[in-house]
Amino acid sequence: MQVKLEAELGRIPILDVAPVVGCGRWPAKAVVGESVEVSATVFREGHERLGAAVVLRTPSGEELPGVRMSEVGAGLDRWSARVTPTEMGSWSLRVEAWGDPIAHWWHDAQIKVPRGLDVELMFAEGAALFTRAARETPAKDRRVLARLVRLLSDEDADVPERLAAAEDPAVLDVVDRHPLRDLLTVGDWYPLAVHRQRALYGAWYEFFPRSEGAIIDPLGRRAPTTGTLRTAMKRLPAIADMGFDVVYLPPVHPIGTTHRKGPNNTLDAGPHDPGSPWAIGSPDGGHDTIHPDLGTLDDFDAFVHHADAHGLEVALDLALQCSPDHPWVRQHPEWFTARTDGTIAHAENPPKQYQDIYPLNFDHDPHGLYEEIRRIVRHWMDHGVRIFRVDNPHTKPIAFWERLLADIHTTDPDVIFLAEAFTRPALMHTLAKIGFHQSYTYFTWRNTADELRDYFTELAGPAADYMRPNCFTNTPDILNEYLQHGGRAAFQIRAILAAMLSPTWGIYAGYELGENTPVRPGSEEYRDSEKYQYRPRDWDTATRTGASIAPLITRLNTLRNTHPALQLFRDLHFHHIDQPELLAFSKRHQGDTVLTVINLNPHQPREATVHLDLTALGLPDDPTRTHTVTDQLDGATYTWTQTNYVRLDPHTKPAHILTFDETPDDGRARADESRDQRRAAAPPRKKTAKSPSGSGSGSRGGGGGGGGS
Repeated sequence: MQVKLEAELGRIPILDVAPVVGCGRWPAKAVVGESVEVSATVFREGHERLGAAVVLRTPSGEELPGVRMSEVGAGLDRWSARVTPTEMGSWSLRVEAWGDPIAHWWHDAQIKVPRGLDVELMFAEGAALFTRAARETPAKDRRVLARLVRLLSDEDADVPERLAAAEDPAVLDVVDRHPLRDLLTVGDWYPLAVHRQRALYGAWYEFFPRSEGAIIDPLGRRAPTTGTLRTAMKRLPAIADMGFDVVYLPPVHPIGTTHRKGPNNTLDAGPHDPGSPWAIGSPDGGHDTIHPDLGTLDDFDAFVHHADAHGLEVALDLALQCSPDHPWVRQHPEWFTARTDGTIAHAENPPKQYQDIYPLNFDHDPHGLYEEIRRIVRHWMDHGVRIFRVDNPHTKPIAFWERLLADIHTTDPDVIFLAEAFTRPALMHTLAKIGFHQSYTYFTWRNTADELRDYFTELAGPAADYMRPNCFTNTPDILNEYLQHGGRAAFQIRAILAAMLSPTWGIYAGYELGENTPVRPGSEEYRDSEKYQYRPRDWDTATRTGASIAPLITRLNTLRNTHPALQLFRDLHFHHIDQPELLAFSKRHQGDTVLTVINLNPHQPREATVHLDLTALGLPDDPTRTHTVTDQLDGATYTWTQTNYVRLDPHTKPAHILTFDETPDDGRARADESRDQRRAAAPPRKKTAKSPSGSGSGSRGGGGGGGGS
């Protein structure tokens, strides 16, 4: 059977387009103003020259002028360009390719004419091509090409002058913007979901409102007094002053009393133990209700308003589970799993038992359960919540999340969902592909240089097309061994790593105080865990005595807000360092470059030689050239070359965070990006332009489908 390649591939094959997720089943991801590299394998038979471009289609369906692609590495047939979507919504991208007769003529003319081969024939062919091009250009550009045609046709003119005229900048500009495109082949459209910048970049702070303002009698003579949403509001200015963007609240709903857990997850709760906020539901209400101890919906609205006044967004926990006292247990028993003895199955992950929680069964009444959960999500959206941290999404059907997230995105594309899924890699990646905007990661368990380098190389590689990491240093459930035994230096080191490696990072309250006592040796759970009891903290004393590392956290967030390179992820690059306990990495965006060198040993100083990849830093590839760098942690300046000695003491100076006093030259031609594109990549609270732009090398061999705006 004969196969028609042209029908399958088009006249010029366009293969392996990226970013494409699941062969186009799900969209690749970007945020407003983020520069996205689009690449494809493009080739044709013989030696004819090619051109290629990326075309974006906006959410409204408008096709924008193509952005020129350039070859990546001679002989690899790989082409790429960077494009920048500038509004939220469902975009599409495709690659176009064509034969470029002018580029082919120019290639041959440069070889033949200086050698006296077919000189007049070459000029005649060139004149014919530029005459043809002139017919397809606007009048103001046509004059430029007409002058060239006259000179190419003038046999009495100087030959070198006639040849040089073809590379006049004015001619190149016209041909780049209005190329001849023979055998035009159009690739498939692929989806690109564009979210607001907070989906990629931000600093999160988690705390329990009931602990802020709580009063505990140390002698136990009086019942504790709970904190409320109103008392918790008093903590917001300090959180904002540390530079955080998002304040994340565990569930704020009524808590059941049946099988309520006591301190340290015991089964014998006392009359004044508050229980776990994740055991949701009581006679006071369920997922759409505020716990009476915390206040009312009006108090919640006031909390959201006060947070907004301090530049903070409120992220609310979406935990789809119930206590035995939840109204759903009585109203909808079909939403749960009944055991053979007639009881409802509680949650468990042997040997862990969660007797105070009933998981939902999504297979008995999927439509009814979906409608109720969608109502709950929209209820909190109506009360100002635009970010949801989803508890254990990997224990619910993937199809449920795919439907819900698409439903919300259709009407409210600014709403963000974070997947708290510490589970198998395939499941984590699939949740990201089907619509979750951010994902928890294995960061807390990656502590050595090799572990960090390998893991973040994976995250910043192809996975970055759909999976955005949110690197929490700790959570109410995770106090890793490194923090338990590393002292204050360990907390500083992990904060620097999270804040510099990932565009989004977070801490759980108490991290800045160095809380590091486990419930028992070998456990990652906190002793006297705030999940089961009130945990008021003396923030003022910690600040006054210097016990808090809040000044470092504030400095890290300030650097993130002022350096666009730290707000992105795909340009993460690791540099060689000859000491296994040190790590060196950089981020670069346009003219902004930040280099971090850090000692991962929280106990001992370490020294090493750092070998910089100058090209990755956007610097001239000259190993002897000196560069002045400034350490953004203490203001010290150094003179560095390609090879540099460092000594880092975890107790006094665990890291260098270096910027270059010269503006690095971007070897991928980003320097010629338009003003709109540079504005679109600015820090998150600045408005972005309304038109996309992009860049490629722009050589004649690259061709083009029209200039970016």
